[in-house]
Amino acid sequence: MRIRTDDEVYRVDAVWLGPPRATMPWRARYVAWGVGAVVFLVVLTVERRIGISLFWSIAWGIVVTILITRLITSKISHERPLGAAAAMWVRELTAPREVTTGSGGAASATRVRVRGERPRPRPKQGRQPKRSTSRQHKHSSKRPARNRRGGGVRTPTQARA
Repeated sequence: MRIRTDDEVYRVDAVWLGPPRATMPWRARYVAWGVGAVVFLVVLTVERRIGISLFWSIAWGIVVTILITRLITSKISHERPLGAAAAMWVRELTAPREVTTGSGGAASATRVRVRGERPRPRPKQGRQPKRSTSRQHKHSSKRPARNRRGGGVRTPTQARA
């Protein structure tokens, strides 16, 4: 026994083909005619506000209306009517979003205090800092003793010592 679903009922679109004995060469659902009329008025208003002449605003208004109406009606069907699609669109736009901007403004150096002299390190307890007065003392020919515990590659001579 075969069970038939009610999908065939929904396959039939409520389509207006035009006036009797003068049908249109295209098929458009009733909802598409309503959406198209509203979109045409909005597009025409926007084009006239921009300053496009009446002839060109009507000509381009029809083209833009067809494109926008086809886009809108491709998103709606008998399972998702226009009211549900519009409510979903409004809820998507007004849904709370995660705040991605940081608090405060841009970093600025206006509040950084600048001293005229360079800060000196504090002397440690029990030791006096050594100060060299001559330039020759800083650049003496003696090399400082190397740290024997340091890593690196050892040559055979270093290994014997």
